[in-house]
Amino acid sequence: MSETLIGQIDKILFEEDGFFIAILKTSEKISGSYYESDIKHIKGSAVTLRGVWHEHKKYGKTFKFEYIKVNQNELFFFLNKIVKGFTKKLSAELIEHFGPEKLVDILDNDIEKLLEFNGIKEKRLKKIQTSWKKFRSMRKIGEFLAPYDVSSTLLTTIATSMRDVDEPCAKIKNNPYILTSINQIGFKRADELALKMGVKKDDENRISSAMDYVLLNYCEQQGNSCVSKEILFGELNELLTFSDKNYLYEATLIERVSEGSIVLMKNDRVSPARLYDAEKFLYDEFKRRTNQDSGGFVKDLDMFLKEHELELGEQQREAVQKINEGASLLFLVGYAGTGKSTTSKTILDLLNTKYDSKEIITCALSGIASQRIADTTGYESATIQSLLMKFEERDNFPYSVVLIDEASMINSFLFARLISKINKNAIIIIVGDDAQLPPIGAGNILSDVLTLELAPIVKLTKIYRQSEEQAITLIANDIRKGIVPEYKKRYEDFEFIDVSISNYYALKNQLSQNELQEIRENNSAQIIAEIVHKVIDSIEKARYRLNNKQIKEYLNYFQVITPMKGGTLGVNNLNKILQEYFNPNPKKCVKKGTLELRLMDKVVHIKNENMTSWSSEEFKNGEDSAQRRIYNGMSGLLFRIDEEDEQAFVFYPNEDVVVVYEYEELKSYLMLSYALTIHKVQGMEYDIVVIPMTFSHYIMHNTKLLYTAITRAKHKCILIGESMAFESACKKFEVTRRDTVFLEL
Repeated sequence: MSETLIGQIDKILFEEDGFFIAILKTSEKISGSYYESDIKHIKGSAVTLRGVWHEHKKYGKTFKFEYIKVNQNELFFFLNKIVKGFTKKLSAELIEHFGPEKLVDILDNDIEKLLEFNGIKEKRLKKIQTSWKKFRSMRKIGEFLAPYDVSSTLLTTIATSMRDVDEPCAKIKNNPYILTSINQIGFKRADELALKMGVKKDDENRISSAMDYVLLNYCEQQGNSCVSKEILFGELNELLTFSDKNYLYEATLIERVSEGSIVLMKNDRVSPARLYDAEKFLYDEFKRRTNQDSGGFVKDLDMFLKEHELELGEQQREAVQKINEGASLLFLVGYAGTGKSTTSKTILDLLNTKYDSKEIITCALSGIASQRIADTTGYESATIQSLLMKFEERDNFPYSVVLIDEASMINSFLFARLISKINKNAIIIIVGDDAQLPPIGAGNILSDVLTLELAPIVKLTKIYRQSEEQAITLIANDIRKGIVPEYKKRYEDFEFIDVSISNYYALKNQLSQNELQEIRENNSAQIIAEIVHKVIDSIEKARYRLNNKQIKEYLNYFQVITPMKGGTLGVNNLNKILQEYFNPNPKKCVKKGTLELRLMDKVVHIKNENMTSWSSEEFKNGEDSAQRRIYNGMSGLLFRIDEEDEQAFVFYPNEDVVVVYEYEELKSYLMLSYALTIHKVQGMEYDIVVIPMTFSHYIMHNTKLLYTAITRAKHKCILIGESMAFESACKKFEVTRRDTVFLEL
């Protein structure tokens, strides 16, 4: 039987994710979840609880409550403690002036009325409005979901996302799977809740949502753009724990095909419509542009090259010649050090004989790659995102020539958006390196075009070395071919520091798993010690850049790159260690769970999302913010923490944008970036790159990954770790075979 307990909270003994254990002034211990605000807000409050006594294994006799109510003027408590923008004085004055019911009505329906009140200005009002909406949503949804044992974190996520939705509880009740449209909630979390709410296992909303989840996982997560029906149904059986429900999947699939959200192709392959449309468009468009003749440019190409003092190798000249003979589309594919930039510049100079410089644009996915192509070719450059945003209102870009660099990184959906904006008669040059990792997201356009020979292609394979002492490009190209390079020689730009476990194979046969694990941990600690030596060597030069406000140069100066997130030598652990060296005594910091962000930390944005932001100029001038798409992998500096407003500001120099993050968004959108995974640094370039090499990362090691990591280094690449792990990675070919609509077509 449930009982009622009244008391005052004296001390919080434990808290995590909204669940807490506390002690009352009268010495009783209580436990349960409170989701309306931070737990700290109810410390010292008088509360009424409903629940049962039970024996807690650590804290002994404890009152486990399922209902909690704060016993003071409830509205005063919420305004003063939970809704941002109110002080004690202001809360009391407003309640006295309007009365509790009228004030709630004003906050709900006529918030502008508060501007008549002394001490409330536009900025404060906006803060109050956002916070009040979230709080109201939180209470409603909290009460509705309380019986289903939902964690406080999940409640906060749902309430924050649905604060502008009419009747959120009714919508969730009608179809709990609408929750999967919220960023941090996947099918599994929504399904767990739906089943608790009594949804039947073969409910059509459940099957449909599961189908989306499997498709998304197989396509976006694993990089494919289509999947065989057999695999789709097999994955659905595993996810939903069914064995013979193919007839249900068939029915859902027929419905989804008829509504146009899924495409059924020949060979019983299935593709999400947006991916099918993107790749079908690219396939048709590349074929159309291949048959288009631009009419050519100069009569005597050799004379043109001589006049412009351009010396080209045979393969490079072939690329320029193709454009001069009238090709409107060219894929220029080359490995590190083969002169893609020189060839690109020559092609653009040739096109410049007919087109004004203003009609020529170069672009790339990352800000740093875009900057690099501008520096090497001398023509205007932009990131793909900024181009798409700048000309959002127009049907086409105002350019006659478009050069797209780092094309191996661009997924199908983005590639299609970009190509669809380019004038029908424009000349397109697509530059890339297919030895690098495939794109994040679905599709593998560059690789597919090469496989199908769908358009004019020139491959650059001859390597041009700056000097005998410089070896990065040679070592990278050996690895690309599966050859172990001469990596222990002394070079100006490449160093291998050997931290191997001696007699490892003999020990492997003699020792227990635990003993081996201890040896591995010691080895990892030695590798970290060597990484720290390199940090100490570089820290003064890094700080010099930061102190001189050379933010871009600071962020791109020294970078640790590792294949994994977890483990001693994974990103998460290395970031904590490196933060202590690069930013040991911050003036301010924010802690969110295990994440600690400090003022002047190097950070990376980790989700594609529209965020409140400014250009650096707009921010300096105090202009209004706008919503901009901020992309996974953008690297920035956390330059301002506003403790009162609970906001952090990050400057992204490569994209010239300032983004504001609410404290509660930090964990979802940001992480430290002193160490990054190899996938995160695609398209980037750093002065000094340090890469740990260990058998504990063996599952991730392959030629593509290693090639991509090593070619991120501009001046110096340092590998630290086990030589045998490095040698085996050099021989491990990764064949990135993706199932794509392109190859099906």
